[in-house]
This record gives sequence, C-alpha cells and structure tokens, in this order.
Amino acid sequence: MDLLNTLVDKGLRREPPTREEALAVLATSDDDLLDVVAAAGKVRRHWFGRRVKLNYLVNLKSGLCPEDCSYCSQRLGSKADILKYTWLKPDEASQAAAAGLAGGAKRVCLVASGRGPTDRDVDRVSETIKAIKEQNEDVEVCACLGLLSDGQAERLRAAGADAYNHNLNTSESTYGDITTTHTYADRVDTVRKAHAAGLSACSGLIAGMGESDEDLVDVVFSLRALDPDSVPVNFLIPFEGTPLAKEWNLTPQRCLRILAMVRFVCPDVEVRIAGGREVHLRSMQPLALHLANSIFLGDYLTSEGQAGKADLDMIADAGFEVEGAGEVTLPEHRAGAAHGCGSHAEAGCGSHAEAGCGSHEGGGVCGTAGVPAAADPRTDLVAVRRRGAGTDLAPNA
Repeated sequence: MDLLNTLVDKGLRREPPTREEALAVLATSDDDLLDVVAAAGKVRRHWFGRRVKLNYLVNLKSGLCPEDCSYCSQRLGSKADILKYTWLKPDEASQAAAAGLAGGAKRVCLVASGRGPTDRDVDRVSETIKAIKEQNEDVEVCACLGLLSDGQAERLRAAGADAYNHNLNTSESTYGDITTTHTYADRVDTVRKAHAAGLSACSGLIAGMGESDEDLVDVVFSLRALDPDSVPVNFLIPFEGTPLAKEWNLTPQRCLRILAMVRFVCPDVEVRIAGGREVHLRSMQPLALHLANSIFLGDYLTSEGQAGKADLDMIADAGFEVEGAGEVTLPEHRAGAAHGCGSHAEAGCGSHAEAGCGSHEGGGVCGTAGVPAAADPRTDLVAVRRRGAGTDLAPNA
C-alpha cells in the first residue's frame, strides 16, 4: 500500500502523517491489518528496537473521587464494587512497589484518586517517592495525582519524581461529554506545568468511549503538540456501575489500528499499552508489542490484569526483550530533553489509569458517526482488583 510506505518513510524521519493519512489508518480493512502492523512495526523497531519497558502501578488512594469522569470506576457516584481506601503509608507504598520491581518493572507509577493534590498530599507523596528510591536507587518514579496547582510539580521534582502523568483522554470537542467537573484546558495546563518543572511529561488517551475516528485523530495530534515523552493508550474497561458500562465498541483489530495510528503520529515517543489490553486485545496482545514499546506489568488501579508471569512469557514468546534498568528508553535525541528519565508515564491519570467505564444513555460520547458496530460484551474479562495495594493479599507482579 502506498499509504503505508509513505507513513513508514515519514516515521523514520520523525515527520507526522497528515490528518487524512491518520484517518486512513483507522479506516483500513481487516484484510490489510497485518500490513498495517508490519509497517508501524518498522517505525517502532527503528526507534526502540525490540525492547519492552515494564511499568508498575501503585494505587496510593482508591475510590471516593469527587470528579465525575464517566469512564472511571472511582468517580463521583460510581456503583462499581471496587476497593476503597485512603492514603497508603510511605512504607506500604514502597513495599507494593517492590513487588513490581522484582518482577522486572523499571518504572513505578504512583496514582491517587481525586481532583488534585493538596500541599499536604504532595508532602505525603514526596515521602513515598523518597522511601521507594532509598530501597531502589535506579527506579524511575512517575506521579499521577490529578490537576496540579502552581509550585506542586517543582516540589515533586525536588522529591525525586522523574515524570508526571495526566491524560487528555479524548478530543477537546467532546471532553465536556465525559466530564463536567473540570475542563480539557485544565488537563492541558497540568501537562504543561509538569513539563515546565523539569518532569518528563506523560499524557495519553482512552479509546472505546463511543468516539469517532476524527476524535481519536484529534486527541493524538493534540498530544503530539504537547510533546510528551510517553503516550499511554487505554482501552475503556466498561465497569458495571459507571455511566459507560454498556460501551463495548472495541475489537482486537480496531485496537491494533488505533495503536498503529498513534505510533505513526508519535514515532519516537514511548507508546504504552495501558488499561484494558487484556479485555479488548485478548489473544492479539503479542501483535500489539510490534506497535507499542511499553506495557504495565500485572494489575491496574481497580481492575486485575494478566498474571505477571504471563506478561513476561508473552514478551519472550513474541521475540521481544524486557528493557533493563540501565537502558535508556527514549531515542538519544529525546532522552537528553527528558531529564535522563528514559521514557514516561503510566496509564491512569488525573483520574485513572485503567479507565473503567461503560456508556452514556442513548449512545457513546459522540453518538455513532464513524463508530464501528459494537463488539460482543466480554464482562467475564472485567475483574475487580482484590489483591495488592490496600489489601492483605500478595500483589500480581
């Protein structure tokens, strides 16, 4: 396909596709899917080889969020039967992080529900960062605490944070349809605050909320303009008890096309497969490693993930290798500007990584234009996290 040859050439030059080319990737047929994966895979391998970076989530504070993000199982009014607990102590968080690091993760993502941190919360997270780094000097730490006030990003950086995650989630034109308690501009402002403070910025999206192809392309181009080091791609987990519980719009094939489009638009950036990969990619997860160079190990914030050993086996069986602690994730031309942090981010943000959700009454976020026919619901694959942080049970790592 001339389109794919053009996109590979542009990706190797760090040149973005046009909007029309990005839309064309999403519109390709299932017959062309392997060609699309192969083309985007050339770009991925050029910049990141066959390395896969492992990241590990620690949910510092779960549930009871005052924000109304429709996709989130921790939202205001959520009826999802998730774990709810207040702040973990620094030693508890450090112990939780240790499990992921022992499993091969090189980055720990510290996430807390809520609109944004108070100054006392920043102090608490700063103590947690220091506790983790005392035990694991080389670990990368990314914070994800919601909207930041002036000066908070600088304090997190001074405490040893390497990165800050805050996702845009969806296009600016439809943002008000999924959240009313803060704005798209608020999210952009927080990403910019993190960048300005010297933190590696991580910002991504959630696919599967009923958005159109145009919305997906809009948010990915907006992310490129913000220039994050890492772009996590979440696939909506339709939790029962959330407004988006009936949104089952994704197939494994569509997920792969979305990841390929993100790779073409952001060729030299860490693309992470985040929440929902087990639910929506299912047995096609190994193919996604040809597109993304980063995944989460084990469980997510409020949902269970694939067993950690299965993650490691999948990477090895697909012919990839786990990125070592001493390796720099980002290409050389980006790593210098990323404050030596490798690459960046986790999956959840502001309000939360795996993005559990379902559906608005009467349809998805932007109606049905350009949205494929709904996939068969796989509620059997949505498992609420009952182990790890906030419990007495061993974590999955």
